[in-house]
Amino acid sequence: MNITLNNGVTMPALGLGVFQTAPEETTAAVEAALAAGYRHIDTAAAYGNEWEVGHGIRNSGLNRSDVFIETKVWVIDYGYDQTLHAWDKAAGKLGVEYLDLFILHQPAPDRFEKTLEAYKALEALLADGRVRAIGVSNFMPHHLKQLLDSTEIIPAVNQVELHPYFTQPEVQVADAEHGIVTQAWSPIGGITFYPGWGEERRNVMEDPAIAAIGQAHGKSPAQVMLRWHLQQGRSAIPKSTNPSRIAENFNVFDFELSEAELAGINALDTGVRNGPDPDEAREERFAMVIPEA
Repeated sequence: MNITLNNGVTMPALGLGVFQTAPEETTAAVEAALAAGYRHIDTAAAYGNEWEVGHGIRNSGLNRSDVFIETKVWVIDYGYDQTLHAWDKAAGKLGVEYLDLFILHQPAPDRFEKTLEAYKALEALLADGRVRAIGVSNFMPHHLKQLLDSTEIIPAVNQVELHPYFTQPEVQVADAEHGIVTQAWSPIGGITFYPGWGEERRNVMEDPAIAAIGQAHGKSPAQVMLRWHLQQGRSAIPKSTNPSRIAENFNVFDFELSEAELAGINALDTGVRNGPDPDEAREERFAMVIPEA
């Protein structure tokens, strides 16, 4: 299943994410995903595993043009010239001559002038053909408005935390108004049960309403949630290093949820964010240096 972006580029709706995937596990995970049928891999400079993603893609034997590669600029590399160099670093590590989708990882509102300069660099990279599409991540509607007021090209994608317990309807509406694809990180609610992300969390994978829908279709809760995203026009980036789980997450194209089932999942929204607040200044985290290629 593909999604056509607002500049005409076609993107596979379902991709493998490698957030918190250790470098030593990343290459095998990417190989397993591509063997299972994925053609979209999502990484980021801040994940520290772009080298290994590149190795996995090359090891797959697929042509470069058959794999949609998405990666992200980290905040320390915001600014016009710095972001142009961030492309050099990302392309060098991935071992490619162009990126399919290059996005800003955070709005970083405490230094938004640099964010704007970074985005203008993305526009230049797009004009040069070094990227096929550009976008943002973790942008709330007010960040998006500030960006659109100061730049020329509308982002193709906005990647945000989005799962049944946190559906971000305002973000989805703002994205849709501008023809921006909403892309879900933590699409099956991993952020609700990842170790180290707090103790008082409800695990969306154990939600009885989702389990019941899964039982009706002979599918797992993860498969139900991924199908929910796809049927509502979103891109989803599930993460796993387990080959059988990777394959299971891709096996979501042989069933369909009813309107009532979709509405039932939408109704699970708690409005509670589980990941970091995009409006928070995180100076220590933002200062993380991205190594050269």
